[in-house]
Amino acid sequence: MASVRFTVTPTKAEDLPGLSDTSPDISSRSGARVRFGSRESVNRSDPLSEAWGGPATTAGGAQTPDHSSVEQGDGNSKISSVYINNTHGGDDDDFYDKNLALFEEEMDTRPKVSSLLNRLANYTNLTQGAREHEEAENIGEKKKAGKSPQMGTFMGVYLPCLQNIFGVILFLRLTWVVGNAGVLQGLCIVFICCCCTLLTAISMSAIATNGVVPAGGAYFMISRSLGPEFGGAVGLCFYLGTTFAGAMYILGAIEILLMYIAPKAAIFESRHPDGEGAAMLNNMRVYGSVCLLLMSLLVFVGVKYVNKLASIFLACVIVSIVSIYVGALVSAFKPPSFSVCMLGNRTISGHQLGDGQCSKTFLQQSDGPLEEADNFTMTNENGTMTPTFDPSLAPALLEKTTYIWEQFCQGPEVNASCDEYFLSNNFSRINAIPGLASGIISENLWSSYLSRGDVVEKRSLSSSRDAQPASIEQPYVFADVTTSFTLLVGIFFPSVTGIMAGSNRSGDLKDAQRSIPIGTILAIVTTSIVYLTSVVLFGACIDGVALRDKFGDSVNGQLVVGTLAWPSPWVIVIGSFFSTCGAGLQSLTGAPRLLQAIAKDNIIPFLRVFGHGKANGEPTWALLLTALIAELGILIASLDLVAPILTMFFLMCYLFVNLACGLQTLLRSPNWRPRFSYYHWTLSFLGMTICLALMFISSWYYAIAAMVIAGMIYKYIEYHGAEKEWGDGIRGLSLSAARYALLRLEEGPPHTKNWRPQVLVLLKLDEDAHVKSPRLLTFASQLKAGKGLTIVGTVVSGNFLQSYGEALAAEQTLKHLMDKERVKGFCQCIVAQKPREGISHMIQSSGLGGMKPNTVVMGWPHAWRQSEDPQAWKTFINTVRVTTAAHLALLVPKNISLFPSNSEPCAEGYIDVWWIVHDGGMLMLLPFLLRQHKVWRKCGMRIFTVAQMEDNSIQMKKDLATFLYHLRIEAEVEVVEMHDSDISAYTYERTLMMEQRSQMLRQMRLSKSDREKEENRGSSSSRTEAGGATRSQAQLVKDRNSMLRLTSIGSDDDDDTDGAERDRPTSAAGGGGGGGSAEHHRRVQMTWTKEKSSQHRAMHSGCSTPEGFRDMLSMRPDHSNVRRMHTAVKLNEVIVNKSHDARLVLLNMPGPPRNTEGDENYMEFLEVLTEGLERVLLVRGGGSEVITIYS
Repeated sequence: MASVRFTVTPTKAEDLPGLSDTSPDISSRSGARVRFGSRESVNRSDPLSEAWGGPATTAGGAQTPDHSSVEQGDGNSKISSVYINNTHGGDDDDFYDKNLALFEEEMDTRPKVSSLLNRLANYTNLTQGAREHEEAENIGEKKKAGKSPQMGTFMGVYLPCLQNIFGVILFLRLTWVVGNAGVLQGLCIVFICCCCTLLTAISMSAIATNGVVPAGGAYFMISRSLGPEFGGAVGLCFYLGTTFAGAMYILGAIEILLMYIAPKAAIFESRHPDGEGAAMLNNMRVYGSVCLLLMSLLVFVGVKYVNKLASIFLACVIVSIVSIYVGALVSAFKPPSFSVCMLGNRTISGHQLGDGQCSKTFLQQSDGPLEEADNFTMTNENGTMTPTFDPSLAPALLEKTTYIWEQFCQGPEVNASCDEYFLSNNFSRINAIPGLASGIISENLWSSYLSRGDVVEKRSLSSSRDAQPASIEQPYVFADVTTSFTLLVGIFFPSVTGIMAGSNRSGDLKDAQRSIPIGTILAIVTTSIVYLTSVVLFGACIDGVALRDKFGDSVNGQLVVGTLAWPSPWVIVIGSFFSTCGAGLQSLTGAPRLLQAIAKDNIIPFLRVFGHGKANGEPTWALLLTALIAELGILIASLDLVAPILTMFFLMCYLFVNLACGLQTLLRSPNWRPRFSYYHWTLSFLGMTICLALMFISSWYYAIAAMVIAGMIYKYIEYHGAEKEWGDGIRGLSLSAARYALLRLEEGPPHTKNWRPQVLVLLKLDEDAHVKSPRLLTFASQLKAGKGLTIVGTVVSGNFLQSYGEALAAEQTLKHLMDKERVKGFCQCIVAQKPREGISHMIQSSGLGGMKPNTVVMGWPHAWRQSEDPQAWKTFINTVRVTTAAHLALLVPKNISLFPSNSEPCAEGYIDVWWIVHDGGMLMLLPFLLRQHKVWRKCGMRIFTVAQMEDNSIQMKKDLATFLYHLRIEAEVEVVEMHDSDISAYTYERTLMMEQRSQMLRQMRLSKSDREKEENRGSSSSRTEAGGATRSQAQLVKDRNSMLRLTSIGSDDDDDTDGAERDRPTSAAGGGGGGGSAEHHRRVQMTWTKEKSSQHRAMHSGCSTPEGFRDMLSMRPDHSNVRRMHTAVKLNEVIVNKSHDARLVLLNMPGPPRNTEGDENYMEFLEVLTEGLERVLLVRGGGSEVITIYS
């Protein structure tokens, strides 16, 4: 025979007038172009070597009526087209790939993987069905030409977190916290707060690495994890906390300005000590309001200026902290000279030393002023200071009273009436900074809490207690608030907030899922070390009275931490001022954007206006509201009163971050796949407990107020929800919760993130009511791992009235099997006349409300060619069509008996995924779910995809690896190249055999009544002739079945025994078989005379005559069937080559043909596709996305 090579090029459908898929005379208008060469050897019998009719389109595009252009190795002989029934001759090669012909009918809804990956230029804008990201995708497409994010861990996360965590409390209040609480309790306060933020950072890292976190930071994470009610409530709390943080930073900056930089800039002054506090608050209000206005204008003008100043402010913070450490080390060798004046053990305010003398009296020469005398020193009457003047000059000196004498006595005279404590105690000076080597830490270890109005005292100094309590008018250093451990926790906690800075900048990071956990946790560890060492250094270097002096009155109004700094206190003063200003700007920048994100989600209607802004997206209205709320904090005017307020809001936010992570971990949602793996639900709940405890420890009434506010917001958002129902007892509560949950699920379609397989398992029972394939339920239990909805169903054939007992017995059988396999779910048994109808009814009616199955698991019809049940494969195909129409996913395990049981863990191996077309991501999700079960846990995952000639396989592999990285799925990636090879002789021969067998079965498909009448009226010779012809055909197609088996398969008993089914104009599966049904109708109504019987037999049983036999020998395979067989053969070769040793192979399941006449061919294609594979799972998506990269 000739050695030939041929390729198939279908032409455009519009080029062939009158061509349509439903045209009955397609063979006369074949549109294929065939070119033969000498590559493959095709052996044909003589009938196949004859001229084949049909027009063909030449290379030039013209049509020739009776022949096609042929290139042959020996010469240029002309033969006609190979294909007679080219129903898909109008397919476009650019769209329908020859290597993927099995999937071509659904390419519009299930695109090729290469087409999907080509669209993924920006993976943060991947179209995964999440509606809330559509705007972000559109914006991302416009900005695609812009600069890609390049910020790393250090610049993008670590430094911003440092800047936000270090703030005003470190410089203004940490020394005061250590002085009151002592070193030990100070370390405890710092440790508890740092543990709280560290545990929250671990939970936040898990959430932030579970997909892309757009703008909104903590609000986005909580709202998408716990729902809009919790998200809105906590988001507003976080917004209020950030806003009040801005007010706190501004108040801190004004306190530094008026106390330590420019005290004379105060507008309000009080001459009476009782009014000094009120005057100071008024100054804070005025200057704070002006500062807030200036900062708001700067933020309004442009955030870029704030970002430019951020590095300068951060540098100020770092320089200030370094100067503290250097000063502490220097103090060990040379302590700074800052003295504190003491009366007994009470601290005297340095502001009250008008003449700078810490004594009761001093000696002055009688003939000159004090500053002209050079041979005397000050002394006190009862003093401890020894005179150094010449005794011979004593008569020339006069004893004068000091300025401070007048503060305790009724006049400047030496004999004036004075305070008893003043008379009975002496003045002394102590060094405020004894130094690191002084051992002062032993005095500062223990707490020294004060009540409001108490004098700051040094316990180690002796004093006379026989005195009246100190008066506010006396020049002591007083405590302005009553201190306690709980109060100090509330004041200190804002100094550890700011851990969300990294997650808020995820869009600017090169690799957010790596940078956010590392940068945030490193920043918390760094700041925790700084705070803990600062507590120890402050206790070891600074005297207790200076530590307890909040505003530095004892050291002449110096900033207490500044006295320790090297080389000058001004380093700390200037650095802390600029750092607090920078932190205030950052808060005023972030809070409006958070409010804008909440407003744009439209979950709180009255906030909708704040979602609008300038043309460039800047939140103008949100900034205005933020400034007004911050003004309320500034009107409070006290740093110590504002700090606990924002502590409440931040703690509530952190509490829900931990709750979100803990619940996601316990629920084990399929979408919960954080790339950050160092988390556990126990850590999340520990962090949540610490947050809750700190809320009530710091201020129980603020905690209750914050919870009431959050609860009101929650109920406002939930206002449109289902009404409450109160039952009695636990069952009533369970029923109410179940009803409420079902109604909530009914409100809308589930989000992609919440998708999990809700499985309907279709099992078949034998005559003894035993399950035929119990491993099917075992596989379902491994897939579910005890989570989600599982419904196990079966169909009992018969009438419901007579078969009710059988249905109950079948239901009990299913329940026992479910108990044995430890599957938690429900069972459902339906009685129907036909199994296919029962399955259809079950798929339509299973479930309740939002708890409906979205995935069907059914077995493969084993040995369907020679099955004793000829309707098994027809029921299988009908179920595939029904699940597709219902938009349900379909899983078909093949060779289910070889799947492992729950007691047989798989050895180490691979689960191979062959991702050919994208149908919602089921192929990505299923291996992840299976590997959660102990049976498949040791198996790795490999993903193969197919590249065509026009695809860049190297780029496809990179894109696929990046896609899996964003999906947080660990898998090996391989792209298999399938070149446009010619259709082989084996493919052609196998297609021909398949079609000859199908044609024979169609011709044998007579109704039972027709066969009976034929047997009564037909002659014995015609029966003998028919039997001989049939045996010849069986031998021709090399079928292993006997003639009786073929006749059984060819008959359509179920379809013909039901009169209603016969009279129906269309087929039950909804396919295009109207002509066939009409023919059935005519056949049933026929009057069976002898002549008409012979005529009908000649018309419908062509295989029973020699002419029909010759027609079958001269059959030409259908064009589309050859292409589909080519796809199945080529894919099977590649899959067997790559995955022959895999523990499980997952494969896209092609859809059934739209024309029901090709159902037998469809089963043959699936058989060829899965030949040689031990365990196969055919997967068909439901048409919706089930996996997403978003958090």
